[in-house]
Amino acid sequence: MRITLAGASGFLGSHLADRLRAGGHQLTRLVRRPPTGPDELRWDPRAGTVDQAALTGVDAVVNLGGASISGRRWTAAYKRELLDSRLDTTGTIARAIAAMPAADRPRVLVSASGVDFYGDGGETVLDENAPPGTGFLPELARAWEAATRPAEDAGTRVVLLRTGFPLHRSGGMLKPLLIPFRLGVGGPFGTGRQWFPWMSLADWVGAVDFLIGHDDVAGPVNMCGPEPVRNKEFAKALGRAVHRPALLRVPKFGLKVVLGELAEDTVTSKRMVPAALLRAGYRFAHSTVDEAVVAAVQHSPSASTQ
Repeated sequence: MRITLAGASGFLGSHLADRLRAGGHQLTRLVRRPPTGPDELRWDPRAGTVDQAALTGVDAVVNLGGASISGRRWTAAYKRELLDSRLDTTGTIARAIAAMPAADRPRVLVSASGVDFYGDGGETVLDENAPPGTGFLPELARAWEAATRPAEDAGTRVVLLRTGFPLHRSGGMLKPLLIPFRLGVGGPFGTGRQWFPWMSLADWVGAVDFLIGHDDVAGPVNMCGPEPVRNKEFAKALGRAVHRPALLRVPKFGLKVVLGELAEDTVTSKRMVPAALLRAGYRFAHSTVDEAVVAAVQHSPSASTQ
């Protein structure tokens, strides 16, 4: 397949690019600087422009663009950047697809979203039909997803990746946590009773590849493992993987030191289930949190066999 990827330089994007190339796909990366190779094309999301060659005649567009939620204080200015960066990237692609002749449009737009859509779900099991939560992050996720609408209205299949916490030592939420856990001072976050939507990085990239090729899947897709666990169970699994105890409860202010404002997301409860993936027949490479954490800590991401 011919696939265009926005956000290829990020944690998830770089691993997804490796997976897609390994699968024999022809990959084009959207970049904001002058292109330096034949696999790059220019775009400017702030100006709302994208090289039409990046979209014409391709099979799929994957959009992972957006400023990072972690590592920064959420000042009013940064909240604006979080919103604008998502609406600019997604809206630019969706509007460009909608403006194309039908015969030239990509068959599918796979666009990033987040677990934050649901807010704090408590004990409620959250499949893709669950209602949105309230607050800044759920509102951000709703606006992000709505920005894909021009492409959907034009007839392109749209898949929305409601991503939880993909696990790998090279980035995301896990990377900064490994230091305290390896020192033996890690443990549950807050009360530890909140549900924690984990997923191995291998399954995240495998599921995106799977979704690109499955024309029967559209709309939101929960990107999480098949067996929900509470945060205290995740902490125990991580402790076992690094051969250290995981008994020290980490208060919210301590999490903020390590994770920045992403700490807010780790202490809310999201009992997510990947109903759409399971219904479509995706087979998880790592179906338990222990398997996912061991793979994340000790091995490079290995692709699912699908």
